[in-house]
Amino acid sequence: MPSATSQSYAKDTILALQDYSLLAFRAIANLFSAPRYWDDIYTQMDSIGIGSLPIVVLTGFFTGCVLALQSVTALKEFGAVSKTGSLVALSMVKELGPVLTGLMVSGRNASGMASELGSMKVTEQIDAMRALGTDPSRKLVTPRVVATIFMLFFLTILSDAVGISGGALISVFMFKLHAATYLSTSYQGLVYGDVVQGLTKPLFSGFIIATVGCYFGLNTTGGTQGVGRATTQAVVYSSVLIIFVDLLVSQLMIAIFGG
Repeated sequence: MPSATSQSYAKDTILALQDYSLLAFRAIANLFSAPRYWDDIYTQMDSIGIGSLPIVVLTGFFTGCVLALQSVTALKEFGAVSKTGSLVALSMVKELGPVLTGLMVSGRNASGMASELGSMKVTEQIDAMRALGTDPSRKLVTPRVVATIFMLFFLTILSDAVGISGGALISVFMFKLHAATYLSTSYQGLVYGDVVQGLTKPLFSGFIIATVGCYFGLNTTGGTQGVGRATTQAVVYSSVLIIFVDLLVSQLMIAIFGG
């Protein structure tokens, strides 16, 4: 029995990976052929990008504040408080900005995609769409993938900027660090490779969020309970994959640009 159970689990896992890979491939392949649903893409951009602004701004701002608070406390021991801006900027741009923005958007939008598409699946709207000759992956998945990747890129830039501003607020008003010194070290501490690394990660994170959310939504079973289960799974899997891919991208960028 345990052997049969493990074989069944392995088989289900392989089939799930196959289905996910096919869905992700179709989502990209649809971009190179008509029809393209631009109205749906713009709608998703508004929902994903504009709708996520408050949580991204707040998360980035308070992360920058905490980074500055902790950095100044640690750097005081070495007489290097003037390097606070560099430390905050590097941390936000290379790592915390992209990852935290991806996780926040994942919690908000991967769950939303899974619940929305899951509800359509259990109410047989997906089947009706196919009966009318519309490809669900082209109509539902591709617009969400394009919108998430595009908007997450700019949300990450905003999060980085707000985080560095939050660090400046703490450094200048709480620790009396000169604003020009903070901004100068923030700018000088970043090099080309740091910026490229920080702006590459949201491209992968956006793809993961959209494809995972759509995959669990389109494979929902079991009525309303299944919708809730799919929503939870979408957030968990997308969050874990974002952190895992972040590790891979970081290693790749270090290999390309150096430490």
